[in-house]
Amino acid sequence: MFTPSTLAAKVTLLAGFLCLSPGVFLAPSAYANKIYVSNEKGNTVTVIDSGTWEQVTEFPAGNRPRGIGISPDGDHLYVCASDDDTIKVFDAHTYEFLWSLPSGPDPELFVISPDGAKLYVSNEDDNLVTVVDTQKKTIVAEVPVGVEPEGMAISPDVRFVVNTSETTNMAHFIATEDYKIKHNILVDQRPRYARFTNDGKTLYVSSEIGGTVSVIDMHGETGPELTQKIGFEVAGVQPEWLQPVGMRITADNKWLFVALGPANRVAVIDTASNEVVRYVLVGQRVWQLAFTPDQKYLLTTNGNSNDITVIDVAKQEAVKSIQVGQQPWGVVVAPD
Repeated sequence: MFTPSTLAAKVTLLAGFLCLSPGVFLAPSAYANKIYVSNEKGNTVTVIDSGTWEQVTEFPAGNRPRGIGISPDGDHLYVCASDDDTIKVFDAHTYEFLWSLPSGPDPELFVISPDGAKLYVSNEDDNLVTVVDTQKKTIVAEVPVGVEPEGMAISPDVRFVVNTSETTNMAHFIATEDYKIKHNILVDQRPRYARFTNDGKTLYVSSEIGGTVSVIDMHGETGPELTQKIGFEVAGVQPEWLQPVGMRITADNKWLFVALGPANRVAVIDTASNEVVRYVLVGQRVWQLAFTPDQKYLLTTNGNSNDITVIDVAKQEAVKSIQVGQQPWGVVVAPD
């Protein structure tokens, strides 16, 4: 059985191998995209070129940067400066600070509307979801939700924004038409993230302490309906280490990738059966995930090893580790 120290040692050795082994080769993307990583403790954003997998730069991003996103046109980078109670906006090409957006207190995560006109922000300390107009730079609405809101998702048809509240243990379905909560679904303890399939039929919600991913059918008889919970089991890893957090799903809706926190693994789930088919060993305390636009690679932020892991999506294998700033938290990749 692995102990925490032996597991950490194996991860460190793997990370070194992925960085240095001459046998590991990543073909550069036909069109390189910049990768932006928010470093929660370093108070910076690290920029990586996906064509060379080299660090381009690192720039200050406010106090405790966490949630990070980019406008649909790729021009503006949004960063939740949680301890500054604001969202900082940077030029995604020059990294120049442009302006701040009002966000409500302690912004943690947000989603961007497909047209880029609105941000939906979770305010962890104030039990609110704040809706921000990115053009007018004003708050449109404040929606009271459960205690410690965190995860945010927007349905593909843009009818609902979903927020997960960590202490209330619920997923709240907010109508974008009038910013009213239409449905509440109880999930397992400390829900962290929510992710829709690209056809909008299913919503997945990860529960960090509960150790499960809830499967919600968006077309139940009376609305969204909890139909299943996915659990995790890794030989040699203590069950309490299996803490599902960030998630991503492939464009064809076939594969759901789930970061498992201190288990240092990413689970690969076949969405046809909702069964785990593989666990990919990555860096220490894997937190959030992002695809490159072509979905050839999946990137993970590893908070305790201060790196990101690059996963080959087709092979479902880790192929490279890249050092970033201190305590990487969020990650986003520039669109094509």
